[in-house]
Amino acid sequence: MSTTKKTEAAIAAEAAKTATAPAAEKKDAPAKKAPAKKAAAAKKPAAKKTAAKKTAAKESAVTGNVYVEYLGAQISSADLIEKAKKASGVKSPKEINVYVKPEDNKVYYVVDKTAGEFELV
Repeated sequence: MSTTKKTEAAIAAEAAKTATAPAAEKKDAPAKKAPAKKAAAAKKPAAKKTAAKKTAAKESAVTGNVYVEYLGAQISSADLIEKAKKASGVKSPKEINVYVKPEDNKVYYVVDKTAGEFELV
């Protein structure tokens, strides 16, 4: 009987080794898949950035106008910018800044570092 017990013990030990060997191989397999998951995770933020850009594009699509009313006259911001362009003489301006001072009936402008003024009304 002792021989049978040893044989059973030896068989059990071999079975335990065999059972742990595939488990070790299984552990290596998920480790190889982990970088793939990281790559997939890296792709997800890119999709979020695209969605953020689309949202920003929708927000910038909003248009509006600014009107100044003074002494019974009304003038839009677009008209003020056009007058500043013409008054400065710059054909293709890169930057235009317009300052309205109704109490003095003046509009001051800076077009590509060229400053000037004209009357509001």
